[in-house]
Amino acid sequence: MKTKSKEHTPAVQNGISLVSNRKLLALYSTMLKCRMIEERIRILIEQSRFTGNGCAVAGQEATAAGVAIDLLPEDTVSAFPGDLIPLFIKGLPLVKLFARASGASHPSLTIDAQIMIATSAAIANKNSKNKRIAVIFCSRECTSHSSWQEALNSAGVHALPVIFISQSSLPSSLDRQTKANRGRLKTKACSFPILTVDGNDAVAVYRVACEAIAHARMGDGPTLIECLRWKAGDTLLDDDPLLNMEKYLVGKGLFKEEFKRKIAAGFSRELDAAVPARNLLK
Repeated sequence: MKTKSKEHTPAVQNGISLVSNRKLLALYSTMLKCRMIEERIRILIEQSRFTGNGCAVAGQEATAAGVAIDLLPEDTVSAFPGDLIPLFIKGLPLVKLFARASGASHPSLTIDAQIMIATSAAIANKNSKNKRIAVIFCSRECTSHSSWQEALNSAGVHALPVIFISQSSLPSSLDRQTKANRGRLKTKACSFPILTVDGNDAVAVYRVACEAIAHARMGDGPTLIECLRWKAGDTLLDDDPLLNMEKYLVGKGLFKEEFKRKIAAGFSRELDAAVPARNLLK
């Protein structure tokens, strides 16, 4: 991913973030690349050419892209073990990403260690008033860790510039209001905003994330964002965020198959160049 130099916050009109066509296309391009990374890792595992456990976060591209696309190189990102996609979006080179995913280098840190790193960075950022932020991506299961609750409490007490991202799933049988209520994390009362958004809608995630990022950079403290996906029984519903984004772009007259093919062809070459490194293979 290309290094970003400045923060890009959309204009706001009547309380609604206006997302430019250029940004919409960038979101889609980023999501497509993330999906291609996930698919390439899956193939490597199936071919027994890959020694790691993979990067099983397919279907979460809307959350990763919507939150991480406008983060700056100086910001800190921590993700639950196995989720390297936010790091890629922020600028992690593909060769290093595959090396980490394979377990060949940079052993995966525990969620407790990841949270500690992000919290420490947030404290340092607040003390230096440098407008940098920290973002913690966490699965629903990881939010049961005591370190998650401690980080929430500490961030609220000290108004730290940190954004907590929880990725969850809920039964599709719940009505809309119950989903909204059940979607909120069952934590102790937070003294900062808790926002719920459709985890399959990249544009919705992006708008909420922009608000939270601006909130943190201005020194107004943390935000907790829960990105929800719906499931029937134990199975996630077939609501693909990448296809959702394509449909959205089609509706705005922005999507062309040639645009998708060009991105996919170029990034496929990048993947081909990154994968053959010796430390990725048995």
